Amino acid sequence: MTADIVISCKNAWKIFGSDPQKYLKSMPSGHSFDDIRADGYIAGVKDVSIDVNRGEMLVIMGLSGSGKSTLVRCFSRLHDITGGTITVEGQDLMSLSEKELIELRRSKMGMVFQSFGLLPHRTVLENVAFPLEMRGQDKHTRRERALEVVKLVGLEGREEYFPRELSGGQQQRVGIARSLAIEPDIWFLDEPFSALDPLIRREMQDEFLRLQGMLGKTIVFITHDFDEALRLADRIAIMKDGAVEQCDTPDQIVLNPATEYVRKFTEEIDKARVVHAGVLAHAGTPGEGDPVDATASVQDLARLLVQDTRAIIPVAKSGKVIGGMDRAAALEILLEAS
Repeated sequence: MTADIVISCKNAWKIFGSDPQKYLKSMPSGHSFDDIRADGYIAGVKDVSIDVNRGEMLVIMGLSGSGKSTLVRCFSRLHDITGGTITVEGQDLMSLSEKELIELRRSKMGMVFQSFGLLPHRTVLENVAFPLEMRGQDKHTRRERALEVVKLVGLEGREEYFPRELSGGQQQRVGIARSLAIEPDIWFLDEPFSALDPLIRREMQDEFLRLQGMLGKTIVFITHDFDEALRLADRIAIMKDGAVEQCDTPDQIVLNPATEYVRKFTEEIDKARVVHAGVLAHAGTPGEGDPVDATASVQDLARLLVQDTRAIIPVAKSGKVIGGMDRAAALEILLEAS
């Protein structure tokens, strides 16, 4: 079955400088990031091709200056790309008029950024209802919707609080509720939890996973925290110097890094915590006995792997055996972490 692609980015460039489009047309093939910088330009996004599927959470990672935020701003056309194409549900972003672009953002897209951006003299409810007010909805309708999403993010009872009366985590929930109020199909989040302390950050990740389980949004999430990416991502895209070095599932990123940069980026990660039985299962060699669940990590299976004597352990997904896991290979991953 072909994936339902919501955002399709093909050979996209975003170059900053005096005349970027003219420069891109005349730029020699194979010009590196440093070559471009030496010419007086910056490649914020460098020949990126990537698709985002409906209902998935794509996490974009990279060091500061790698192009993460620039790429996501290109996805919503907060930045105009210099070359290539980006389509959203089949619409070419660069071909849209300003009016059409505003309507697309209002009807399809929600955005949450690191800075909460709350209006200090408005209550929680008024902050959440603000985008609906800008959309022209009547007071009763926007109040009902705002009450609904405030409850959804766990702030029921704080509707009349002002931002200064809330903790950092609660303020972030207001920002999330505000972006959800317009019922976006596509959700862009740029390091939304990075300003929070570790305990609140973990709670917000749990809340976010709960919301995603309920709502099934298409999400592009930026973070520099690999642990956060591993908790949240269906796929991870790792960027360097404006380019995507690798885009794959967390299991494949740590098991089969595509470049030396990705290998170094992930070398401190505990593979046993990331790699799941389903990835290690080989069709045609199911093994015998009770199966393990495909979603269980090697770490989850540590005790069984040490005590079991089977060479091949069956792996099941949704109650159906999909193949067998080589116990020795799983043990090798487990022992790497010790």
